[in-house]
Amino acid sequence: MKIFYADMRAKIKLNLFNKLEQMLERPEIKQAIPLKDALVAVKIHFGEDGNLSYIHPRLVRCVADWLKSQAAQPFLTDSNSLYVGSRSDAVRHLRTAYKNGFGYEMQGIPAIIADGLRGLNVRQVEIGLKHFSTVDLGAEAAQAQAMVCLTHFKAHELTGIGGAIKNVGMGLAARSGKLAIHSTVTPYMDEKCEACGQCIVYCPGEAITLGGPGGQAQIEAGKCLGCGQCVISCPGHHTHIRWDETVQNVQEKICELAYGLLVKLKMPAIYVNFVSNVTPECDCYGHSDAPIVPDVGILVGTDPVAIDQASADLVNAQPGIKGTALPGAYEPGEDKFKAIYPQIDWTQQLSYGEQIGLGRRQYELVKLV
Repeated sequence: MKIFYADMRAKIKLNLFNKLEQMLERPEIKQAIPLKDALVAVKIHFGEDGNLSYIHPRLVRCVADWLKSQAAQPFLTDSNSLYVGSRSDAVRHLRTAYKNGFGYEMQGIPAIIADGLRGLNVRQVEIGLKHFSTVDLGAEAAQAQAMVCLTHFKAHELTGIGGAIKNVGMGLAARSGKLAIHSTVTPYMDEKCEACGQCIVYCPGEAITLGGPGGQAQIEAGKCLGCGQCVISCPGHHTHIRWDETVQNVQEKICELAYGLLVKLKMPAIYVNFVSNVTPECDCYGHSDAPIVPDVGILVGTDPVAIDQASADLVNAQPGIKGTALPGAYEPGEDKFKAIYPQIDWTQQLSYGEQIGLGRRQYELVKLV
């Protein structure tokens, strides 16, 4: 599998936008998805409020302009977050996107939240794999005719690396899909619950009653649909997710969500990994830590497993930057991700993704000259 690669060097007649366009114009890339009149989901993480490590909006504009030049009908998309934050519903999510430089005025294409106003717009897909018999995807993204997945490649505190697989599997899961990835049991209300009943209003499974100690709300596990509405609707933030899933299972579950979209729904896709500003944590935080290695470049391919493997290999080939969150592994060739998160085997998502048919770990790196 060919993965096209451009470093961060630029000249008067060859800037980063030119390089990105040249890679997108390669026949192996351009012919991978339908373009003329196709509704193309441009998967992007809009960044949490306070975070600065997301992909530069001008680079996203470059991709949007290229798609429009091919007569495609692109739109920016991401699904609502599971946790309470600046992207937990479509209103807050879009407001954060605009604040961070994403939307029609910036990229010239609309932004559509993949799972709707409150995360209930779901496309359920049968997959019959190890962890899930069905998976819940954001319906708006699942209805697209093709996808261009734009990923800020980085380290990640739960999966070791945050690449294209995670951007699709976690990023396009509906809120119920996200909850199923992270937790094996229902959410719970803490002792500070004010018994306001707001969670009851938004519970589609009628699983919540005010029958707990002191009159607090409580969830009947047998009726819980796992949609996560109680977490988001609680005005006092007294409803909590039980983050009880193992690291390996989380990685495998993410692969299975991606499988639902890419394999079962046969979504044709192009993947663009921006391996720059390689931070030690997810862009879901309201802050950005310093990058752990020098900027690497931009990778483009049609295989999510191969492009993540290539991205990780290129990061590990860099010298580590001292004085950052990187505690060691400063020499080129040492595993930076393992140094930051020694308890996480980041290769599990790649091996499982290959096992279930998401792609291949083997790749040929073709550098743009």
